[in-house]
Amino acid sequence: MVNNEIGHRRPEKLSSATGELKPTGGVMRRALRYLSRYRTQALLPYVFLTIATLAQLAVPRMVRNMIDAVTRGAIADQVLKALERIPATFINQALPRILDVLNYPTTWDLQQLRDRLSQDVSHAPGDLMRAAIAILAFAVVRGLFAFLQSYWAERNSQAVAFDLRNELYAKIQRLSFSYHDRQQTGQLMVRATDDVEKLRLFLGQGLLQLVGAIILLTGTLILLFSTNPGLALTTLWILPVALVLFAVFSRISRPMFTRVQQRLSELNTILQENLAGIKVIKAFVREREEQAKFRSAADRLMNQQIAIARLFTFLFPFAFLIANLGQATILYAGGQRIIQGLLTLGEWQEFSLYLVFLFLPIAQFGFIINQFSQASASAVRIFEILDAQSDVVEKPNAIVLPPIQGHVKFENVSFRYFGSGEPVLKNVSFEVQPGQTVALLGATGSGKTTIINLIPRFYDPTEGRILIDGYDIRDVTLQSLRSQIGIVLQETTLFSGTIRDNIAFGKPDATMDEIIAAAKAAAAHDFIMSFPQGYDTLVGERGTTLSGGQKQRIALARALLLNPRILILDEATSNVDVATEVQIQTALQQLMKGRTSFVIAQRISTVMNADLILVLDRGQIVAQGRHEDLLEESEIYAEIYSSQLLDDEAQFTADAVILPGD
Repeated sequence: MVNNEIGHRRPEKLSSATGELKPTGGVMRRALRYLSRYRTQALLPYVFLTIATLAQLAVPRMVRNMIDAVTRGAIADQVLKALERIPATFINQALPRILDVLNYPTTWDLQQLRDRLSQDVSHAPGDLMRAAIAILAFAVVRGLFAFLQSYWAERNSQAVAFDLRNELYAKIQRLSFSYHDRQQTGQLMVRATDDVEKLRLFLGQGLLQLVGAIILLTGTLILLFSTNPGLALTTLWILPVALVLFAVFSRISRPMFTRVQQRLSELNTILQENLAGIKVIKAFVREREEQAKFRSAADRLMNQQIAIARLFTFLFPFAFLIANLGQATILYAGGQRIIQGLLTLGEWQEFSLYLVFLFLPIAQFGFIINQFSQASASAVRIFEILDAQSDVVEKPNAIVLPPIQGHVKFENVSFRYFGSGEPVLKNVSFEVQPGQTVALLGATGSGKTTIINLIPRFYDPTEGRILIDGYDIRDVTLQSLRSQIGIVLQETTLFSGTIRDNIAFGKPDATMDEIIAAAKAAAAHDFIMSFPQGYDTLVGERGTTLSGGQKQRIALARALLLNPRILILDEATSNVDVATEVQIQTALQQLMKGRTSFVIAQRISTVMNADLILVLDRGQIVAQGRHEDLLEESEIYAEIYSSQLLDDEAQFTADAVILPGD
């Protein structure tokens, strides 16, 4: 699916066999664009990394200078002492060979040799000190810039994670109900947390390590060939072998990390559902079965992680084996050149240290591939959400809906849910005048809730159109439409915080007097004031500290505070007792005056006074009119009315029975 807001990309593909996401390519380049938003700030870690790496590369040359200074000084001192004990005739014969070994001109005489040897002995401590100071200076430079590199890399990666999480949350908020109908909460939570964190770790650490490894590898090769090209060629074979090895492992590991994230999402989904439904689980004594389900998901996650661990426990020893073979090669070849006089001890040690710098980035590639595979798998899952298209979108030229009167009209509206072949609504047409109350009746699945979900554009009709005050609701902005509609859904949702916060959820700037007035209208004020902290009482997660009826009255107050022109009540009194229902109904009769109201109720007694009653059956309006007319004209309505009268009489009789001992 294409999302114009994010980046004109083709959708991520799903495997028909496994249902797993397959990257369509360039996903990590797209992730890097988030880092490039910070421009100069994003480049700082790489500038500091380059300086730190150059300081690191300078150290072996200083070590070479130290060893050569010590070696030359020690040899010169030993030669001077030997010259004092060796006869002059022998010296004259051996002198040319000694000068050749020390790289001195063979034209020198004995006195010149003694002078040069004395200089080497006297200069050795100074050369040693200068090399040591240089090593210390490079170490300080490297430490300072390594700290700056790590700090700015972490800061940048946290900024990218901040952007991604906010974009994900905003996109999830914008996506239509049909998207959420097809998704699991646990899946979305993992993508917004764990997947973002894995991508952040690569952008903050893995990518920096990759660039650092490339700089170190390139610089080391240049220095190796400039020091001794022949010796460098003897160890060059390990590079293509290592690169092929890591390329193969990267290809194998990436889909494995994708499966890990999917297993983690499954585990989080089970956990989220169990925590949300813990009362149901306990009530039906299903603890063992749910524990078994969780254990099974945890087992699948563990097995997948073990499979990855098995792969990488093979990779790293193999990589170190290649590095050790390279080390053995350089030890042998370098030793041969020292024996032949083609290499000094300092040059050999310098070469050995640079060879370590050659092996170090090769070994790092294993960790980098690990992070890259995780990050790319997570990036695919993140961008799948960011690229998802909402079924309900505003037109580019959508207008702001002016203050409405409440004239609502359905014109041949049909609707089917995503992936459903059978329409839920079929050619539904009706008209409601401003201030009228509309009641929707029908069996479960008849389409009542679908009608009220279409009015605020939670979904869009498959066919037909819906007008409010003559405006097609698809031509106006969602904010201007929904801000003029008050809704109390059958499923009451409260948020962590106080009762006051929940009532003022749709109007945060509401005064306390407005909040109290809305609570009184919803028959909630009395029970709120019965709490020690009144309106400052914490409701707990999902309102767990309140009864069903109390939550529903707070939800009703929340809707009434908006003073909406259109009021939607989806069985708003289903969770309250008879006495409270009477209070709410009395209040609602006053509140509905002047408002267009849509009411879904199971009991006809609560909607008998409605201006328009719509009777639905299998997605179609089979009858509409006032109560008196429908009793005469609609057989279905008359049957519903008669059955409910019998139920009410039976309930009245049951309530009147006084059991022995009462």
